[in-house]
Amino acid sequence: MTDEPHGDDEDGLVDRLEVIEGQPLDARADAYAQLHEQLRRTLEGDDGHGR
Repeated sequence: MTDEPHGDDEDGLVDRLEVIEGQPLDARADAYAQLHEQLRRTLEGDDGHGR
């Protein structure tokens, strides 16, 4: 395993995290919760549209 970037997806996540970090604390908490849910759905293969 290497420490090299994995492409545009990783860059997009880093950019999104930087935006979140610049927000006020209450907005930051909501943004992290939304990001967590999106990542969970992606990892579990759920596109969010139901079956």
